[in-house]
Amino acid sequence: MKRIALLLLLALPAFAQLTPADFAGIKDVGSPSLSPDGNWIAYTVREISLEDDKSRTHIWLSSWDGQQNRQLTFGKESEGSPQWSHDGTRLAFLSSRGSEDELDQLWILDLRGGEPEKVTGFKGSATAYDWSPDGRHVALIVEDAEEKGGKEKTKPPIVVTRFQFKQDKEGYLTTKRQHLYLLDLETKKSDVLTPGDYNEALPSFSPDGSKIAFVSKRHDDIDRTNDWDVYVIDAKPGAAARQLTGAPYEDNDPESESPLAWSPDGKQIAFIQGGDPHLIYYAPHHLATVDLEGHVSTIRTDGAPAHPKWIDGHLTSLVERDRLVSFGEPRKATVLDYDHAAGHTVVLTTDSTHPAELYSDGGRQITHHNDAWLAAHKLGETRELDFKSKDGTAIHGFVVLPPGYDAAKKYPAILRIHGGPVAQFTHRFYFEWQLFATNGYVVIGANPRGSSGRGEAFAKAIWADWGNLDAQDVLAAVDAAVAKGLADPDRLGVGGWSYGGILTNYVIAQDHRFKAATSGASISNILAGYGTDQYIREYEYELGKPWEHPEVWMKISSPFLHADRIKTPALFLCGEKDFNVPLLNSEQMYQALRSLGVPTQLVIYPGQFHGITKPSYVRDRYQRYLDWYAKYLK
Repeated sequence: MKRIALLLLLALPAFAQLTPADFAGIKDVGSPSLSPDGNWIAYTVREISLEDDKSRTHIWLSSWDGQQNRQLTFGKESEGSPQWSHDGTRLAFLSSRGSEDELDQLWILDLRGGEPEKVTGFKGSATAYDWSPDGRHVALIVEDAEEKGGKEKTKPPIVVTRFQFKQDKEGYLTTKRQHLYLLDLETKKSDVLTPGDYNEALPSFSPDGSKIAFVSKRHDDIDRTNDWDVYVIDAKPGAAARQLTGAPYEDNDPESESPLAWSPDGKQIAFIQGGDPHLIYYAPHHLATVDLEGHVSTIRTDGAPAHPKWIDGHLTSLVERDRLVSFGEPRKATVLDYDHAAGHTVVLTTDSTHPAELYSDGGRQITHHNDAWLAAHKLGETRELDFKSKDGTAIHGFVVLPPGYDAAKKYPAILRIHGGPVAQFTHRFYFEWQLFATNGYVVIGANPRGSSGRGEAFAKAIWADWGNLDAQDVLAAVDAAVAKGLADPDRLGVGGWSYGGILTNYVIAQDHRFKAATSGASISNILAGYGTDQYIREYEYELGKPWEHPEVWMKISSPFLHADRIKTPALFLCGEKDFNVPLLNSEQMYQALRSLGVPTQLVIYPGQFHGITKPSYVRDRYQRYLDWYAKYLK
């Protein structure tokens, strides 16, 4: 009997705390595309290899019932944006296969047999596309080619003339634009439909194939506004584009990643309509349609919409609400994407203990790429956390408990702050949270004022007043966790990335309870951001020009100008090539704390932009988080 009991014990899975390397075992599922008959789903899976320090995305194919599943593309390069031809015989995708310059081109795979065929050879990169209904043409958005210096060893000077002249990943911006092209698949000939000094995005063929809708930013100085408009053009060379939207505040920003959607009868185009462009990211988006005469109808939704589609003649979309993004009936999960065809709807869904997988809209799981990883790891429980801030405002968030949580014990706790600031923590899988929880920490995540999901007034509450109400809100989250007995008040840490790092700096400059902080890609001397990062337009809208409103700029630069108030040991991290929140900002805070004798380190990731993507650097960052918090909290 003892031997049987021992064998049963050995047969049980051996759960261990997560390590920084475990993130590489998670498969990132995305971009679902249903075949026209609804029987097959093309989608992408990104896998990470720590051995060769790269991540690769390939295209997979699953039957609707999930019984058949296979990988379609292979190789050292990635593929993305799969899209079926309207007859369901071919699958197109974008890839830089075989390109020395890593430029994405259009490839087409005939599912009746054969290898993928490269069908474009633009000197610039293709960024988006759409099939014509008859399958004979493709509309593409293509970037202008980079200006090169020929064979000379010395690169030519960078000549700057634009108002916004920097962009993360893009580098210094010159006159490169994105234009709409029409590709004839039989002749392989492509014609530019929209030449000129402006940018296009989101191409979409009309149901009869005669027209292409797209969005464009066409102003005297396109860098000074974020106001995009919907245009339509006949699908033939030499046609003239016609503007459909243009009344004040009808903003269609392609950064929302929400393609245009023609109604089945071809009389309307659905799009995501923004608010006043001068309110930048604080303005809520709305669902809207425009007809071919330019008449716009706004459709109010209970939340912020994204990804509009027509399903059975009705317009629908994803909707962001408090702590979730839903499609259809809201539940405690986040829907990242979806597609519909022939009566079938597939949704890409994640929750607090499951990385994203494909499901039917009825909740049946279709793909299982992360089942083995989940079976090998015991995760912490995520609970909602509701509390009142200092002024009585209701704030919502989450708390993650270590596996095997014992209410009789006191646990060190880490307050993690999201970026944005207009974003939010939702019911979704956060590896970072589980990494901390399985290593013995309670994790606190709050959605302070400035967050999305609760309307314009809630988001705009921090307008030109960063580090005030939002700092009070995240501090109240810690108070709530302590009051509930979930967090040890003597062992508290804090940290975040981007605006999460910025708010971290505000917090440790006004509250000394935290024993350790990690501040990623942050800025505290906001004056140093003017002209050195990509937010010139946003700065002037929200804060005004520094020489006209110096008091505003000085007030929100308090963590740097009053760095002597900071006592918390702080770890600063940033990508070397970050043009979003450049390295110089982290260098300044590191230098200030070093001057003051506060324990600090600065970690610079070579060649990385605002998001750290190189697998070895991602693992390194997680390990440094654990080491820094352990040094001061355990």
